[in-house]
Amino acid sequence: MKIYQAISEREAKTFTTEQLRENFLIESIFKTNEVHFVYTHYDRVMVGGATPTTVALSLQTYDNLKSDYFLERREIGIINVGGNGTIEVDGEGFNLSKLDALYIGKGVKEVVFKSDDAGSPAQFFLLSAPAHQNYPTRKMSKEEASPVSLGTVETANERTIYKYIHRDGIQSCQVVMGLTVLKTGSVWNTMPAHVHDRRMEAYLYFDLNPEHRVFHFMGQPQETRHMLVANHQAILSPPWSIHSGAGTSNYSFIWAMAGENLDFTDMDFVKISDLK
Repeated sequence: MKIYQAISEREAKTFTTEQLRENFLIESIFKTNEVHFVYTHYDRVMVGGATPTTVALSLQTYDNLKSDYFLERREIGIINVGGNGTIEVDGEGFNLSKLDALYIGKGVKEVVFKSDDAGSPAQFFLLSAPAHQNYPTRKMSKEEASPVSLGTVETANERTIYKYIHRDGIQSCQVVMGLTVLKTGSVWNTMPAHVHDRRMEAYLYFDLNPEHRVFHFMGQPQETRHMLVANHQAILSPPWSIHSGAGTSNYSFIWAMAGENLDFTDMDFVKISDLK
């Protein structure tokens, strides 16, 4: 399991493109018939994916967690971005269609991932953080996720936002998760940009045609940098960094966070005219 060290804004200012990608880009999230994780030192968050096809996949613990089972001291949020699948939680099955979400709390011992059709497998995006108390397992469909339409044609950011795990949705200790779907002809996300010093964030870009890319912008508002990101690649965003992007086509992305609070609106906005 690759470990991503926490990088300060002072270091990031000096990075080459290769160093930026090495420290902030997760190039491969979904691996066939594998539960795949990376470990980050941003709030001890783990980011990963599970892609079962012909076999069921169990969520196993890792040596560096020093735990008897994965969720002994952790919670996990899951969003399916692939075909229909099932997640068994201590023997109870939850069916997840594309864009459905599932939260599993601390103390659950057995989690098993399955796909309904090996030819169109589920692709479960996973974000796990340390947890201090138990919250119940809960599923939420995209229809239940209070979809909100925002943006305009003029600013090329017509989009629908789905909020799953947050203070007014599924309850958790510190995980916050949702996703944004950009409409055809719209390419900008999270602009005006913002930071939130109270929590880290991870983005998963998906539903992006293989030949297209997203220009993901990061860095301090007056010291911006960018990386080119492909479909099913993820970005780690430190608390000091903006996290915004523009694609060569429309796309969707999951926003997943952990840290100090569960308020979706906890954002310190930066004027477009102040970005450099």
